[in-house]
Amino acid sequence: MAGVLSRSRKVFKFTSPCHTNKIAIQNATQSRPLLFALQERSKSFSFKETVSDYQYIERSIVPTHHFQKSLPRLPIPELEKTCERYLRAQQPLLAPAAYDYTKSCVDKFRTMEGVTCQNALIQEDKENPHTSYISKPWFDMYLSDRKPLPINFNPFLVFINNENKEYNKQLVKAANLVISSLRFYKSLNEGCLEPEVYHLKPELTNNNTFKAFTKFLPEAISWYGAYLFKAFPLDMSQYKNLFNTTRIPELGKDSLRHTPGARHLLVMRRGHFYVFDVLNQDGSIVKPDVILGGLEQILQKEEPVAEHPVGVLTTADRDYWADARKHLESIGNNEELNLIDSSLFNLVLDDATPGENPISMVRLFLHADGVNRWFDKSFSLIVAKDGRAGINFEHSWGDGVAVLRYFNDVHRDSTKKPRVDSLNMRNLSTQVRKLEFKLDDKAKNVIAEAKRRYEKTCNSLEVRVLDYRIFGRQLCKPLNVSPDAVMQLSFQLAQDQLAGQAVPTYESCSTAAFKHGRTETVRPCTVETQNLCKALRQPHQPAKLELQHMLKKCSKVHS
Repeated sequence: MAGVLSRSRKVFKFTSPCHTNKIAIQNATQSRPLLFALQERSKSFSFKETVSDYQYIERSIVPTHHFQKSLPRLPIPELEKTCERYLRAQQPLLAPAAYDYTKSCVDKFRTMEGVTCQNALIQEDKENPHTSYISKPWFDMYLSDRKPLPINFNPFLVFINNENKEYNKQLVKAANLVISSLRFYKSLNEGCLEPEVYHLKPELTNNNTFKAFTKFLPEAISWYGAYLFKAFPLDMSQYKNLFNTTRIPELGKDSLRHTPGARHLLVMRRGHFYVFDVLNQDGSIVKPDVILGGLEQILQKEEPVAEHPVGVLTTADRDYWADARKHLESIGNNEELNLIDSSLFNLVLDDATPGENPISMVRLFLHADGVNRWFDKSFSLIVAKDGRAGINFEHSWGDGVAVLRYFNDVHRDSTKKPRVDSLNMRNLSTQVRKLEFKLDDKAKNVIAEAKRRYEKTCNSLEVRVLDYRIFGRQLCKPLNVSPDAVMQLSFQLAQDQLAGQAVPTYESCSTAAFKHGRTETVRPCTVETQNLCKALRQPHQPAKLELQHMLKKCSKVHS
């Protein structure tokens, strides 16, 4: 463990490779409301010395998983509430006769099969107190779906460019993002990444005093101590799959492969694969000039685009890709695939120049042409030729909570503390290895077919951007309506005007406040939204005050 709290002869001792005595004393002495006894206890803490600040993105005084043990479990809704919620979601979608029939079916279900299902669910939940009742089905749902990952599942995020253009050069940008990513990895791996906490009153709890207080609480009750101050620690179980993880295609249902301890980075350029070590044998991050030198070697290789790009297979139907992977393994590509799967993460160096064009950015980071991608990797850090950068991540292992934290921390760190610039010395002796796949005619044909199918899929996708600045949050708040509710209502209005009927709509909400929480579903299509859509469709619309009342009702139901 990164940190161990023990008591012997009334002396407390905390040991963590990321924590320093200076930090402990500083925070303890600043925590005046925590009583003199707490300050005195801190004096008996001893800490191991650490390496330079270069190794860690942060060194939290509260261990990363300090709250995990005491997180509350996700409660199972009562059967009656589940049935009522289902009927509310169905009512705006069905004609009156169809809804009446659905309601009669639900009424039978809630008194017969529903009771059996509910009791079975409760029993299974009791037998698995270490997790949530939704976790395994959620993993199974993602891993069993056979549709291709890009466009259907993998989301993307785009970094804001650095204000200093020198740091937006592809080589410099990539090196700084890699270094910050490794610093994040080190803090996470050694338990000194700050726990994820939602502060309802940040002015009272998002400070060193609160952190010093919760740090001394035993893990079995730490969540409850934070809750007393209206601070809500979030589940961090998904973080372990952020690095060294890949989704493996298998017939019927995929699997996740996590390879802790691997020290190499995967780099893709023009459909070719390269690897080099970015961690030393002791787990420390190599020097910046080593990373810069390795990346420069790859960028200096003027190889044409791969004639038979293996990465395009990750764009295919999962069973198609599973068969193809088995064949690749059978002809001697196990080592190459294992190096891809076990790598810390995937860095993609692209030749594209999306500039400030939002449609070009969407196409680049959402799907591209598949040649220079490995969509199975937990996440791919993509850096375009003009320095525009973003990430594309595989969805089965997590819901974006860990990715968003990584994304924000790495952006902030690489922008405020860039470790390299265009004047840095390069270590061109970095050992970079190119992965050479053995391909027979069958493999080449399978790749060509996957590429053809993916090109057809991408061409069928139309992307348009509406940048509308006249109406926004600033006008919603004075009217006491939720900006999110208004946004969701706009989708309902557009669907109504285009198709003249409502359809089931999905909006996700996080249950990360619970142990092993994933996401839950909000149904934005409601009776209230459909009433407003009908009112706006009429030749003679109701008065503005009535429409405002209907809008507020939509917002209240949605919230």
